[in-house]
Amino acid sequence: MQLQDVLYGVTVTDLVGTTNREVSALVFDSRQVKEGAVFFAIKGTLSDGHGYIEATVKAGAGVVVCEVLPVVLSAEVTYVVVPQSAVALGKMAANFYGNPSSSLQLVGITGTNGKTTIATLLFKLFRTLGYKVGLISTVENHINDRIVPATHTTPNPVALNALLQDMVDAGCDYCFMEVSSHAVVQHRIEGLNFAGGVFSNITHDHLDFHKTFDNYIKAKKAFFDMLPASAFALSNLDDKNGMVMLQNTKAAKKTYALKQLADFKAKVIENSFNGLHLDIDGADVFFKLVGSFNAYNLLAAYGTAILLGQDQLHVLTQLSNLSGAEGRFDYITSSQQIIGIVDYAHTPDAVQNVLSTIQDIRKGTEQVITIIGCGGDRDKTKRPVMAQVACDWSDKVILTSDNPRTENPQTIIAEMEAGVSPTNKRKTLSIMDRKEAIKTACHLARPGDIILLAGKGHEKYQEINGVRYDFDDKEILTEQLNLIS
Repeated sequence: MQLQDVLYGVTVTDLVGTTNREVSALVFDSRQVKEGAVFFAIKGTLSDGHGYIEATVKAGAGVVVCEVLPVVLSAEVTYVVVPQSAVALGKMAANFYGNPSSSLQLVGITGTNGKTTIATLLFKLFRTLGYKVGLISTVENHINDRIVPATHTTPNPVALNALLQDMVDAGCDYCFMEVSSHAVVQHRIEGLNFAGGVFSNITHDHLDFHKTFDNYIKAKKAFFDMLPASAFALSNLDDKNGMVMLQNTKAAKKTYALKQLADFKAKVIENSFNGLHLDIDGADVFFKLVGSFNAYNLLAAYGTAILLGQDQLHVLTQLSNLSGAEGRFDYITSSQQIIGIVDYAHTPDAVQNVLSTIQDIRKGTEQVITIIGCGGDRDKTKRPVMAQVACDWSDKVILTSDNPRTENPQTIIAEMEAGVSPTNKRKTLSIMDRKEAIKTACHLARPGDIILLAGKGHEKYQEINGVRYDFDDKEILTEQLNLIS
């Protein structure tokens, strides 16, 4: 493809060299540069790509997109100066792959909790409705029935547009994708054409990256601000920031809620380990998913499907048969009638949602034993809060390791312990080894008790000092429960 075509729609403030040249690839990692590639010099949080321009030119880059011209220029290279290299990357990646999002009904789902479940429900729903569908999520990506491993909640612009083009080539009609706040701020979704956006909720998370809660809200809101007038913006009216998301959007504003009047309304009739009995827009339906938080997820998926022109009866019929995403309130029952629940809850609000759901369902005599840790190299301010929430809603709590990454796991646990009140210390244990913590919980449990294993959900590894070791929460919990059966 010619550079002049790849530059369509990009704001260029200066140009040195010709745009009449072939482009072989788009690269923002200097180590991946090959002959004829476009290198994007992006100012990141850890390094500045402008410092690698000379090396990439020597490696064969034919085009350099930068915010500041280098002092030394090569006559063989075209230099494109733009206000923001990351924005240019998004737009140029979309052009390079033929703007695949324009050939799909692309719907983005954002929020602190529920993104994966809503996106997965929509993917499964539209597959059962007979459509060819793509999914981009934290757990895994799908192109119809083909699974594509996921590395990030929202991939980088090059990988993202390549994946969308694969979906178009496979004949997909729809794509449902999670949109993380990081992706918005880092312009990973720049250049995409969305048919709709969905907001689930916003609570304490990612302040290590965004610094303040206000910045975090603005990042989520920026997604809705960029939606075109042809799209819809569906927001959770029960979340106190739900209407904030819709303030400046050009998209058609729609709402859903359990507690107040909205465009899409639901009421929980019954909530048990067998599932949810809901009234949705006057229709009485039983669903396999458990918990009031899943009532919101189901309602968001339902509202999205209706806004995409689907029939209410068909949507509710198919939704009632669907299970959620892996590692989201994923539960097992042992022969001793001990219930084990594995959940990805890794924010204070998500932990409280899961535990309050358990509280609603429990009969009152059984113990709730929670195993919980916090990830290393991530937002430290939520650690004591998560421990406090776990203690307030559980009969016993075991603080343990999650993915410590490069941090000392004992330090992380100590920071969690700071949130444990004196009255809660008597019911709290600290066991650094996660497998040992799971084993201990299983031995503490009596018939009828409920064990919540929170934090890692679908993950099949534990990351320690840059190394990923095989570790599957559900597999280990099942194994330990069987040993005491």
